Amino acid sequence: MPVPTDLLSALFTQIQNVIDANAEAVTELDQAIGDGDHVYNLQRGLQALQEQIPNLSTLEWQAALQKIGMTLMSTVGGASGSLYGTLFISMSKNLGVRPLDSTSLADIFAAGVESMKQRGKADVGEKTMLDVLIPVAQYLQSHSAQPLNELLPAMESVALQGVEATRDMLATKGRASFLGERSRGCIDAGAQTAQLMLSAIADVLSKESTVGRLG
Repeated sequence: MPVPTDLLSALFTQIQNVIDANAEAVTELDQAIGDGDHVYNLQRGLQALQEQIPNLSTLEWQAALQKIGMTLMSTVGGASGSLYGTLFISMSKNLGVRPLDSTSLADIFAAGVESMKQRGKADVGEKTMLDVLIPVAQYLQSHSAQPLNELLPAMESVALQGVEATRDMLATKGRASFLGERSRGCIDAGAQTAQLMLSAIADVLSKESTVGRLG
């Protein structure tokens, strides 16, 4: 069964809207300890995904996740493109022919995040997007027996805790790592956008019309 067009459109639009709405604030975070182009790079990739909806909606989830990953890898600049591309490509490989439900989603997301760790040679505690993604992956796996609509509110809380935890961390990756102790006291921009995007996804999937339609 192909990916529902309206679901893809709702997901991509909600993600794009939340990134656009927070673009100025996140860019200020990125300019403080990063390169300052993180949001622009994400916006370019999200626009490319919007343009891919007609093609993606003809595919099964496995192929669609692969296409999403390849699109992000080729359109999002910097480390984010490589990492998010790796996430979705790994999710595709690990999904196989299984239906997409709470259990399989938790499994493939965890596998995707693990691939990101390996690609970025990073882990939790290093002031990156992984400080959001790893705790969320762990939460989803430990609660995968619950229905998706029951998982999502708590998942959002885990993501918020993850992004806030980056504030006092010492950056050890990317441009921020050169700042040493000066990198403390500022939330990581990549962690912030990861949290915003997860919140947007949860918002769409929590709606009654989409719960149970992933498979």
